[in-house]
Amino acid sequence: MAGASSRVQYLSDFCCPLGGRAAGKPFVLRHEAEVFLSTGREFVYVYDQEGGLLTAVYQFPDQVWHLQLLAIRRALYVLCARTGIYCLSLDSLDRSGSQACEDKEEAVPPYPVIHVDPDACVLPDAALCAFTVLDDMLVTLAQGPTQWKMQLFERPCAGEEPRPGGQVGEVELSTCTPPGGVPEKPAAPRFLPVLCCVFPPDSRAPHGHPQGCGCFMLEEALFGLLFGVDATLLQSPVILCGLPDGQLCCVVLKALVTSGLAPGDPKVLVKILHHLEEPVIFIGALRAEPHEEEAAGELLPGQHEHSDCLVALGHQGRTLAIKASWSESGNLVPELREYCLPGPVLCAACGRDGHMYHSTPSDLCVVDLTWRDSPWNPEKPDGAIGGLPSELCPASLNICSALALCVTARAPTGSTELLALSSKGRLITCSLDLNSEAPVPAKMAMANAGQKIKELLLDIGDVSERVSFLKKAVDQRNKAITSLNEAMNVSCALLSHPEGDRPIACTITTSWSRLELRDMLMATCTLENSSSFSLDQGWTLCIQVLTSSSALDLDGTGSAFTYTIPVDRLGPGSRREVTLPLGPSESGVLDLPVTMSCWLFYSLREVVGAALAPSDPLEAPYLEQLPLSLPKQEGVCLPLCKRTVDMLQCLRFAGTAAHPAQAPCMPGPACDPVETFLKTCQAPGSEPTGAASLRAKYLPPSTASIRVSAGLLRAALEDSHSGFHLCSATLRWLLAENAAVDVVRAQTLSSIQGIAPDGTDVNLTVHEVAVTDLSPAGPIQAVEIQVESSSLANMCRAHHAIIRRIQTMVTEQAALGSSPPDLRMQYLQQIHANHQELLREVQALRDQLCTEDELSSCSTAQKLLHIYKQLRNPSLVLL
Repeated sequence: MAGASSRVQYLSDFCCPLGGRAAGKPFVLRHEAEVFLSTGREFVYVYDQEGGLLTAVYQFPDQVWHLQLLAIRRALYVLCARTGIYCLSLDSLDRSGSQACEDKEEAVPPYPVIHVDPDACVLPDAALCAFTVLDDMLVTLAQGPTQWKMQLFERPCAGEEPRPGGQVGEVELSTCTPPGGVPEKPAAPRFLPVLCCVFPPDSRAPHGHPQGCGCFMLEEALFGLLFGVDATLLQSPVILCGLPDGQLCCVVLKALVTSGLAPGDPKVLVKILHHLEEPVIFIGALRAEPHEEEAAGELLPGQHEHSDCLVALGHQGRTLAIKASWSESGNLVPELREYCLPGPVLCAACGRDGHMYHSTPSDLCVVDLTWRDSPWNPEKPDGAIGGLPSELCPASLNICSALALCVTARAPTGSTELLALSSKGRLITCSLDLNSEAPVPAKMAMANAGQKIKELLLDIGDVSERVSFLKKAVDQRNKAITSLNEAMNVSCALLSHPEGDRPIACTITTSWSRLELRDMLMATCTLENSSSFSLDQGWTLCIQVLTSSSALDLDGTGSAFTYTIPVDRLGPGSRREVTLPLGPSESGVLDLPVTMSCWLFYSLREVVGAALAPSDPLEAPYLEQLPLSLPKQEGVCLPLCKRTVDMLQCLRFAGTAAHPAQAPCMPGPACDPVETFLKTCQAPGSEPTGAASLRAKYLPPSTASIRVSAGLLRAALEDSHSGFHLCSATLRWLLAENAAVDVVRAQTLSSIQGIAPDGTDVNLTVHEVAVTDLSPAGPIQAVEIQVESSSLANMCRAHHAIIRRIQTMVTEQAALGSSPPDLRMQYLQQIHANHQELLREVQALRDQLCTEDELSSCSTAQKLLHIYKQLRNPSLVLL
């Protein structure tokens, strides 16, 4: 084609909102001097091109997906996402009472904003994705759960009530993929279907439709070849539909009308013309072989040209052109040609003289589909006229990232004008001289030179911004790939060392501390990185604290708290400490044991999602060449450690902490006002009169004991506690995880008195005993561990902690192959029978408590406690 020269003029700026614009949803439409424009937001702008002013802005409830103007009736039809179709009468709306624009993101002078009333919705339907308007009909395309549905309605007018009975016909098209998101607000589809109406040449022209509104006329030959004899005889308009899956199909409008309210048969009504195998972005028509009278002079204003070529464009640049041509035998046949144009295609438009314009993120190009060969001669039937070019050669117009195009009427000079909306939010007009072959003069006026320099600088600025953005996007993805590689190495290092020394480890220690005038048990989690890898963006240390249910509440359940701490730049050899309070609560209660679990969490969405999402929403079209999707999995979880904090670890001893009775009274329900009053009235030197003191003075302490074979203890403790008396070594072993164990190590002790978190005393006593009735070989030397406390709950907690340690020790020794001595089985059976009898008595007494009154239940409770005491002091020995 001939050289293409362009002259660009910037008309207005429409600042981009947060979230950017989606390709295919912005729209530009011109009628006479008015330009109707949508940027993909909920606003529709009306711009006066002659006056250079923004005259009005219509605000809709949601994003605007499509515009169509019925100019003869001064009606603007708008498709609003997830809402329906609105009809606006451009003459009847009073703009004088509009309020000033409240959108603070757009730095433009105030202009009238018209909030569209919900009553203007003439066809409410949240599933609508496309529509086209005829003189008396409205055709819509809705996305169903499994299929597309085309529906035909009587054209509603502005101010009319929505009429459910206005539907004339419907038919289902091919299958579709339902949109994601929540049911109340489904996600917007990435690609919208395309609808347009094709008129036969002898029918009524599409009056009132500006060029570019999706309505055009085809020559009789091509119309009959594409749509068949029925459409030609009926002189019926035909609806062309381009779907996101690449199908290009058609429906004869008058055949759809005859289907009535019952859905029509798709096999009869729907005809598939072609499949582009990629989303259809544009459907249009042009004149590839101009008539002599059209070449000599221009068409009259409002006169529609009879097109002889139908074109359809796919998202990645695949182009289909269909034209009626002569075969070698002299018959008219449809000629279909596929071309590959640069992609991805953002928008397209057809102009006169056989030119088609399409925009990509990097350029705006024009292609020529006219046939330059000589006409067909009937005496030479082997020659074909009206053929399509074998290949298309796009010519650059040096304009990048146009999101919407509109071809306006030709100027008197013979040039073509384009209206375009760029990705920067600029409305520009481009005057094209596609037949300019004259060289540029060597000398130009100073004003022209200045204008040319301005245009070149603007082009350089746009290219520089695009290069900068692409470089930033590449850097972000490289950083994400590096982070994913590090995460893979860390995961492999941790999973290959499930036990023992791990390259990344977390240790948990406990200690008592003074916090807000209260003694608090603090847990310190130390994350240490001994590997050669670094924990950077995306890594989080998660700590779960699971408390047990109260010892006095049999039906209660524990509570769980999870703390998340971002790990920021934990390099090799570094460590990070996190300290958390475990209790007691304000009521003075600390429910033990407490289980703490630590793990590392790597967020895939944080790392990969940030790299795939464009940092600048204006430049989103540039990334459409890389069809990447966010990961479905939230992240990767790597367990580090798990520890149980029990009563033995929480005991305090004399010299390490003040007795809670000497500390200030803690706030909360634990402080009884009566007890506080009695303490203030108590004379110096007198005995305390609190409930806990009275319980300790008049009620016997709760005790429990457990016996362990001395040989078993010596075998388990010979390495760590060699050189000490067995009782003292056993006590050291029980309190090894206590932060105040140095008090026990300082002297050889076989008994010790500790202080529980609630202030009550817990006594631990270890002494050797001889069990005579268990083995026929003679007495068995054993160690008896006795727990005593005035608090039944604390005694149970300490007893549970001792049993947990001994169970672990017995399991380890059993794995080494140690065998127990000979035992008297009859004696063991008698002890087991006695225990079974005690358990049956416990169940009977518990059932009796549920039916007795308060006075009778006291004696039952005493019997129950006595039996519990016998069960906690068995005659068995752990061997």
